[in-house]
Amino acid sequence: MDFYDDLETRKPDEREREQFAAVSMQVAHAKANAPYFAALLKDIDPKDIRDRKSLAALPVTRKSDLIGLQKQTPPFAGMTAVPNGALGRIFSSPGPIYDPQGPRGDFWRMGRALFAAGFRHGDVVHNTFSYHFTPAGFMMDLGAQAIGCAVFPAGIGQTELQVAAIADLKPNAYAGTPSFLKIILEKADELNFDASSLKKAMVSGEALLPPVRDWLKARGIEVRQSYGTADLGLVAYETIPTAGLIVDEGVIVEIVRPGTGDPLTDGQVGEVVVTLLSVEYPLIRFATGDLSAVAAGASACGRTNMRIKGWMGRADQTTKVKGMFVHPSQVDQAVRRHPEILKARLVVNHDAGRNDVMTLRCESKTRSDDLSRTISDTLREVCKLRGEVEFVDAGSLPNDGKVIEDLRKYD
Repeated sequence: MDFYDDLETRKPDEREREQFAAVSMQVAHAKANAPYFAALLKDIDPKDIRDRKSLAALPVTRKSDLIGLQKQTPPFAGMTAVPNGALGRIFSSPGPIYDPQGPRGDFWRMGRALFAAGFRHGDVVHNTFSYHFTPAGFMMDLGAQAIGCAVFPAGIGQTELQVAAIADLKPNAYAGTPSFLKIILEKADELNFDASSLKKAMVSGEALLPPVRDWLKARGIEVRQSYGTADLGLVAYETIPTAGLIVDEGVIVEIVRPGTGDPLTDGQVGEVVVTLLSVEYPLIRFATGDLSAVAAGASACGRTNMRIKGWMGRADQTTKVKGMFVHPSQVDQAVRRHPEILKARLVVNHDAGRNDVMTLRCESKTRSDDLSRTISDTLREVCKLRGEVEFVDAGSLPNDGKVIEDLRKYD
């Protein structure tokens, strides 16, 4: 089989017809069962939502607002359409943002992306996404099981134990961030462990940089990437390297002008807005804060859904570091714990090995190694990521309102 199912090769007009019939029912379901959408869409007749033009007339719900909305109406801001006890799992992403998982097997629909990456029945998958608090580990795990793979739930960190397990179990597939796969292989070389069993990889959570892809290919590993979020699950996935990402069959994707809900023409870079066809979590026009653009034409692989150019940065200051979102509110929370800091800015960049690094630049009249370590510890506690601290002169940080500055290059 070349395709996961027949949905992938539908004629485009057939897909639009079927999906928008589902959207109309989704809007009716959300209004009847999810209090947030009942209020948001109170003047909307579900029967009027027939195509992309009518969908674009609906208001957007922004991921960046979820923290505040969920605090007002915990735990899901009234956006779920089933009782909490009917869910399969509940997760907490940094923020915190609470994410529901329904009881169905491959709820996040990640099996489609893994199949496109060459994962097949009988494969053994070394899954290094986190199973703790956040859903990424279960996303890949359930998708791999839907195909018929065995999964080793490695989780994050503990590099020496990771390479020892790979040498013993000899998995042929990897799931995780691309940078961590590179770290694992380098550690295996250092410790003289055999990691040559790995032949395929599904990576996500951060940009797949061309030098990393080439380095992994030289090691005999074919890599494909997917784009998803903790709220939505799979959004799009790669079949042909560097040829864009094909949109998943369980979502409708729009590219809109950032800060609005206005659709852009194909090729223009804008914010990714997703309508999720889910019974449990019927997100309608959910603005992710991510940037992308529609890629022209159909994929040469034979799948007929629209393609996007992949993750192209953030529409707001929230950014992703080592697969984890970091919010301006988290930076503010960390800074407020240290009255010595007059002003601060979190700078995200790549190190020489193209790994994500973040540095909190602090204007402060008080400077010491002890203070630096204390601030760094606070940053790690709040953001769940390690960061360096750099003291700078008072008044030296730009007066431009930025709390997070992303200096990474992706070309």
